[in-house]
Amino acid sequence: MQAFPQTPQVRTLLLTDLVDSTQLVERLGDTAAAELFRAHDRMVLDLQQRWRGRLIDRSDGLLLLFERPIDALGFALDYVRGLRDLGRERQLKQPLQARAGLHVGEVLVWENSPDAVRLGAKSLEVEGLAKPLAGRLMALARPGQILLSATAEPLAHRAARELGERGELLVWKSYGRWRFKGVPEAQEVFEVGEPGLAPLRMPSHTPKAWRDLPLWRRPVALAAEALLVAGIALSGWFLTRPQPAIAFNERDWVVVGDLRNLTGDPRLDDALEQAFRISLEQSRYVNVLSDLKVRDTLGRMQRKPDDRVDRNLGSEIALRDGARAVLLPTVAEVGGRLRVSAEVIDPHTQTTVYAVSADGRGVESALGSIDTVTDQLREKLGEAMQNVQKTSVPLPNVATPSLDALKAFAVARNVVNTTADREQALGLYRRALQLDPQFALAHADMARVHASLGEVALAAAEWRKALQFPQRLSPQERQWIELMLLQHDAVDAYFRKADEYLALYPDDFAVMSRLSSNQWHQRNDFRATEAWARRGAVPQSERMASASYTLGIALLGQDKIPQALAAFRKAREGGFLGAGEMYARAYDALGQPQASDKTYFASTGGRNGWQGDAGVVTWIDRGDWRKAGEVARAWRQAMSEANDVAELVRAQASLATLATLDGGADGATARRSLGATLDARAEELAAVYPPAVIELRLYAGLLAAYAGDRAGVDTALEATRGSPILRDYPTVSELQQVVLAEQSRLDGKPQAAVARLAPLARQDTALVAVHWALMRAAAASGNQASAAAEARWLATRRGRVFAESTTTDVLRFFNAAVSRQALDDARESGKQSSR
Repeated sequence: MQAFPQTPQVRTLLLTDLVDSTQLVERLGDTAAAELFRAHDRMVLDLQQRWRGRLIDRSDGLLLLFERPIDALGFALDYVRGLRDLGRERQLKQPLQARAGLHVGEVLVWENSPDAVRLGAKSLEVEGLAKPLAGRLMALARPGQILLSATAEPLAHRAARELGERGELLVWKSYGRWRFKGVPEAQEVFEVGEPGLAPLRMPSHTPKAWRDLPLWRRPVALAAEALLVAGIALSGWFLTRPQPAIAFNERDWVVVGDLRNLTGDPRLDDALEQAFRISLEQSRYVNVLSDLKVRDTLGRMQRKPDDRVDRNLGSEIALRDGARAVLLPTVAEVGGRLRVSAEVIDPHTQTTVYAVSADGRGVESALGSIDTVTDQLREKLGEAMQNVQKTSVPLPNVATPSLDALKAFAVARNVVNTTADREQALGLYRRALQLDPQFALAHADMARVHASLGEVALAAAEWRKALQFPQRLSPQERQWIELMLLQHDAVDAYFRKADEYLALYPDDFAVMSRLSSNQWHQRNDFRATEAWARRGAVPQSERMASASYTLGIALLGQDKIPQALAAFRKAREGGFLGAGEMYARAYDALGQPQASDKTYFASTGGRNGWQGDAGVVTWIDRGDWRKAGEVARAWRQAMSEANDVAELVRAQASLATLATLDGGADGATARRSLGATLDARAEELAAVYPPAVIELRLYAGLLAAYAGDRAGVDTALEATRGSPILRDYPTVSELQQVVLAEQSRLDGKPQAAVARLAPLARQDTALVAVHWALMRAAAASGNQASAAAEARWLATRRGRVFAESTTTDVLRFFNAAVSRQALDDARESGKQSSR
């Protein structure tokens, strides 16, 4: 029996074709050609294993399937180089070359039965629209050229650093948009290659592929069409008038104006406007400016958030935010029937380009009519009809068939976007669920509310409830919920899923913002954080200002302080006044405490001065341990009264840090107190955030190592041994490696500690504690040069010290202390040298 596919999977396809293979066999003869192809096949097998590819088919070329675009690219690069070397070894007169096409998309994958394989079938079958597009790219490529689709290029480009030094030398080129025979939409084509190996030249036109040039770039066609148009215009001038037009391309943006309800039925006011958005947002061709973004732009225009977005105001918003069109929906009673219509407005002229409508009987027909209208709009704006049909789920299915439930849902969203009143919004969503218990989007929105307030467990429960009704979710919403559930359960799986999601929905700024933040919080990968933040810091994003702030953090973490300050200033100018600590830390990194204070106190988080964890870090960094202790004790007291277990334990960790690193006699007592608190409240803390307990126990072990308390180190390692958190959370796993290294050093085995830490320290994402522990291990092993190098790192990488993040962020206390000590030591050494 054959195992037929159930659902499409997002995979990377690589197709290659050996150039002039038939002529090659004729030139070499059968025997020599067979030997060459055997060597070729051995090379392919080796590359498959190296780059984790699966060979699906082969003849004169190869069809391979990969999980990640960077693996496919690594295979293609090595294959091109390997062919060249193979040709040289055989002393072929002509270079041995291949064409390659690389694309990421949905495919169906299934296994053929053993009987079918015995009869000559392939063991694995792959089909889907992604396959012919990869084939078109391969056919377009010049000999030795690797062409990528617009879906594959950003994913591969972003991960190119995984290729090591070679990845930094690659050349990436865009050759604009191309039309392929049999592919309905124009596709942007990219090349990547190594200088000296790759052609790095634009491909030539073929009968099946040609550049999508505007008319003015095609002079011959322009002249011919001009004559034709002139003739038609002269003969038909008095019979017809030209209709207005609008230039709209895939992934362009639209502003949805406020719905005009001319029926007098108040149920239709908010409900149908929300329904119109939900229906249109299913398109991967048309991007809809979010309601939050529209409100943000109204604020910058000094307009009220609830001002009606009509033709004039919608056009102004569109011009400000780079949207191509304004859509104005209307519902009215016409001839006893309910008519839903929508106009497409050119924001430059405010003229109606075209209008579409659908009629039905009674208010029950409204949702079906909205589907019809949005489908027509998508087709009018240039989306292929088969894509419209493929990606559209009827509104009664994807939202709710109940207008009353939809009304409650729409009002709840309005509350979230305006007042952020938690209880009112959740109450309205619950009302929607009473009216329609299978309203999956209501569960998803409730999860968003909980997640925004840090209520992780409640958010996860609502997302899981939404997934119980998969037929009531659009494909995008379903994938988004699955992605959200992964971020706290399996970090590596989350990042893989995020790459897949953004390959399909590249303009989802909410996911982009969360991904850039998670690259920082969960990996300290400041380069990746920077890349995603830059993609999100665009005018169409309602998170543009916060994306600029995240960009500032990413630059701070790379010690690009002037650029970080510029990004922070842009965020503040854009209205982001929230978390101002990292903005202030840029000045701390420059040794400008007064500027740091001024910056922090101007943010909403700093209006009460340096308090909580930010205050502890500040006074440690400034060498005032007494003030740091006062702030830490006040923080612990406030969190105890609020019964906030997570913050209470973090405050306890800050007190243990101060007692241990200040060298006081009460360090051991403070560490025992931290351990007792963890023992008493571990279950409660794990329910709030699963990795917190493991990280805090390891942190206690780190403090014990600092104090030379071998028993405390052993206790921490034993308490965390075998925890799945160590597998799923990179920063926690790395902290364990630091504590293990310190255990070796305390055992008199500093070389073992160096061997454990040195590979970690070479990575840009390494924890500050890795460099501190390596400094101690190197010094203990007699390698003073290495110890001095790590001390310089601690003293000079001040931005990185402040920007580092872990699951509970307790390491920031330790980081500030050891960096300040290294900086003071460097200054003292400099003074002694100058004497």
